[in-house]
Amino acid sequence: MAWAPDGWKRIGPGGGGAQFIPTISPHDPGTVLVRCDMTGGYVSRDGGASWGMFNLGGGVRFFAFDPLDARTLYTEALGLWRSRDSGQTWNLLYPAPGDTGGVEMPSDHADARIVTKDGRYPHVAALAIDPADSKTLYAAMSEGSSTILSVSADGGASWKKGADLPAGVLHIHIDPASPRADRCVTVVTAKSVMVRAGGTWKEHATPAQFIDTSAGYATGGGLRLYGVSRDGLHVSDDGGVTWRNSEIQPGAKPRFSAVATSAQHPDVAYLAYSNLDGRNFGVAKTTDAGRNWTLVWKETSDDPAANVHDGWITARFGPSWGGTPLNLGVAPTDPNIVYATDLGRTMRTTDGGKTWVGVYSKKGSGDGFTTTGMDVTTAYGVHFDPFNRKRVFITYTDIGLFRSEDGGESWVSATVGVPRPWRNTTYWVEFDPAVEGRMWAAMSGTHDLPRPKMWRQRGVAGYNGGVAVSDDGGRTWRQASPTLPQTAATHILLDPESPKTARVLYVTGFGRGVFKSTDGGATWVLKNNGIEGAEPFAWRLARDPRGALYLVVARRSEDGSFGNPGDGALYRSTDGAEHWERLPLPEGLNGPNGLAIDPRNPSRLYLAAWGRQAAKEAREGGIFLSTDGGRNWRNVLSQDKHIYDVTIDPRDPKLLYAAGFESSAWRSTDSGETWRRIAGYDFKWGHRVIPDPTDAKQIYVTTFGGSVWHGPADKVAPPGMPTWQVRANDPPVVR
Repeated sequence: MAWAPDGWKRIGPGGGGAQFIPTISPHDPGTVLVRCDMTGGYVSRDGGASWGMFNLGGGVRFFAFDPLDARTLYTEALGLWRSRDSGQTWNLLYPAPGDTGGVEMPSDHADARIVTKDGRYPHVAALAIDPADSKTLYAAMSEGSSTILSVSADGGASWKKGADLPAGVLHIHIDPASPRADRCVTVVTAKSVMVRAGGTWKEHATPAQFIDTSAGYATGGGLRLYGVSRDGLHVSDDGGVTWRNSEIQPGAKPRFSAVATSAQHPDVAYLAYSNLDGRNFGVAKTTDAGRNWTLVWKETSDDPAANVHDGWITARFGPSWGGTPLNLGVAPTDPNIVYATDLGRTMRTTDGGKTWVGVYSKKGSGDGFTTTGMDVTTAYGVHFDPFNRKRVFITYTDIGLFRSEDGGESWVSATVGVPRPWRNTTYWVEFDPAVEGRMWAAMSGTHDLPRPKMWRQRGVAGYNGGVAVSDDGGRTWRQASPTLPQTAATHILLDPESPKTARVLYVTGFGRGVFKSTDGGATWVLKNNGIEGAEPFAWRLARDPRGALYLVVARRSEDGSFGNPGDGALYRSTDGAEHWERLPLPEGLNGPNGLAIDPRNPSRLYLAAWGRQAAKEAREGGIFLSTDGGRNWRNVLSQDKHIYDVTIDPRDPKLLYAAGFESSAWRSTDSGETWRRIAGYDFKWGHRVIPDPTDAKQIYVTTFGGSVWHGPADKVAPPGMPTWQVRANDPPVVR
């Protein structure tokens, strides 16, 4: 578990999603920064043994260290941020907080962008700090299609234009040996290298379109540049004026993804390669500026490298699951220290590539693993075995189902026996309340539903998946029945009043509808009478105390437009799914996402809703309340337009929770009439809040890319701080 200063921690096996741009401090090689593809940033101060997370409202583009002050860091996420305490807290530097007009989130995905008061959308593509003056900053700033080099002499308080730049800036380098009054500045783009020397700019074409570059200043001066395209490697010994080709093996035609050198030892570089001899992938190393290369990491999809000591991912999925490193980072002061990030892991070597170790996860008890704080997984639920509270499950995207036998301290993969095409995602599990060990799971090879990106191009007809059943508490599984056709099963619901020898189960098939079983899952029948549309996006089910069923159908359109048959709907059945009645949604809303029902009053419904895309922010989203069984609705939470789900604490029906895609989780203590933002939780993409059954003061929050958070339920943010947009000057705390 990874602990946070304010009582929050993250649980899970660690890793599991794409990680990028490992960046090592020039002052202390034990300080490392990494970003993920789900907006989180990670910082380690102990050489990767543990990681804290910080969230700045958007995905990180780069990191930079002040060359003189070890505690000062920079990053770009929506805007340019600076930390003066080694990443513990961050302040927005550009655009200046006084110039910002807010943060807009218009899209279905709640993507964010800072807008200035005069309507501009600036961002910073690259940054360099003068090696002799921390107040002098060089930034590639873009607005629309134009990019300029801006220079600040006062630590970012003000900026002046230095030059027009081509698009696609990758890096900026400042020659420490050049005169301080007339710095030699090198700007590297995908297609050219621009050099300012003696007050004059010159542009030199690159030999290929680069996907990655790295550089360092050799002893005595001179910038050595490494650049890779997908199928070419090039080295420049004169700062990009001339180039020579380099090969890791004569005549071989591998693919490349990343290159990195040590800023103070540029003769040494590391290169991520794949498809060498048609099957090998890994990392190559040079110690003579690319003239000769050694393969220091070489493996295939079925032959792990003996010197690569991974955590749980290789053992569970094989070497190719993480795959070729996406990025590499070499310590500026020690070329033997390298970090490699890929689709699921962060790996580290401290001996120049002789051995590599996974630092995203560590061994737990028994066969289990636990996170080091680097969590990059999408979770849907935290599920507690009713017969054994120490047995806990997390339903995940990409890594499937995980089980803990020690209350969440360590985790093992729990998909033994599951059909291989279904193992990618487990959306939900259901326990038999009267039979110990019996449980069902809704599984699919299609992840990230109900996000429109999943059917944007190929539709839903080919989705696979179904229901798996276990009789031994999730240790082993089998397909429940071949009578359930292949479908992306996203939710499963058990009728607790059905006999334990013939359990009634309902499952949602995304793009198919609702299936029902009256024999514990042995046979299934489609029950779509009254459900509109040829491919209903059946997403979630709920049951009220009287036995009525509710079905949430996700919308089809990405922007929230109307006109799709059966799009975005809520249904009710009072006869066990034999017939469905469509209920009215709140006016202007077509993005229902979740439903909760008051266990004391079946007429009191809480609807989680996804807003419709608009120019600046989503519309008609949030939480809606009905007190008459869904005939009429009113909005009770409008600050967050992308609410994923609403949950009720089973110990106190007046206590409700919600989360969504705007860096916020919410709590209501008065049956949903008013809501307060929960303090401490700030991950961008929230899924669902689950009350901790063992501690009424704690909650779990499942996330879209940050695994599961566990923390205090009753700490709320001050009034007037509903979402990330309004707290640009209240920087988040690393966690």
